Amino acid sequence: MTLPSWEDKKLGTMKRAALWLLAVVKENGTFTKEDVKAAFPGISQADRRVRDLRDHGWKIDTHREDASLGQHELRFVAAGQPVWQPGKATKSSSVITDTQRRTTLTRDGNRCRSCGITPGQTYSGTFDTAQIDIARRKVTLPNGTSSVQLVAECNRCRVGGRTLEADLAAVLEDVQKLGGLQLQILKDWVAADEREFSVVERVWADFRTLPAESRDQVRESLGLPPA
Repeated sequence: MTLPSWEDKKLGTMKRAALWLLAVVKENGTFTKEDVKAAFPGISQADRRVRDLRDHGWKIDTHREDASLGQHELRFVAAGQPVWQPGKATKSSSVITDTQRRTTLTRDGNRCRSCGITPGQTYSGTFDTAQIDIARRKVTLPNGTSSVQLVAECNRCRVGGRTLEADLAAVLEDVQKLGGLQLQILKDWVAADEREFSVVERVWADFRTLPAESRDQVRESLGLPPA
């Protein structure tokens, strides 16, 4: 089916923006706010109309979702509702609302639930700072069905965890296997929603990130043979 022209000024800006993405940027193509301004001269909020497309199922990534993008770049990943068609510009119920966003951030302690980093905190060994957003996480429930739940996650973890699926049933099963001191330790961690790692645990975590050659040097310092 032939699409309307994105240059047809009889259409609203959001509809034209959607058609522009399809015709000019194309799926998986990148663009900037300056590109939007150049395509829609004299329209002060054209970039906002592009962002509004996310409310209709259009996937447009920034550097928060795609670490390969520059600070001012965006990627048109996939089209959503054909908003230029009559009745297709209604907001999708799957959109994360501001209220849901605030509630999720508060509930999750305003930090990434995957790595624990907080907004503005610098990633170890870099000058990059974390931004916290809301992700949808697929969860396997005890009855065998799946549920999509909201979780706070940083920009780095979101890039690597898009296909991650949590297994609530398995976690509950493992909890039931604990007893005595182990169960009490877990209760303390869950109650505090935090776990303090010992020095040896932090050293172990750092050791695991080393390349094989460096790991062998650590093994040698401990009097162990190379792996």
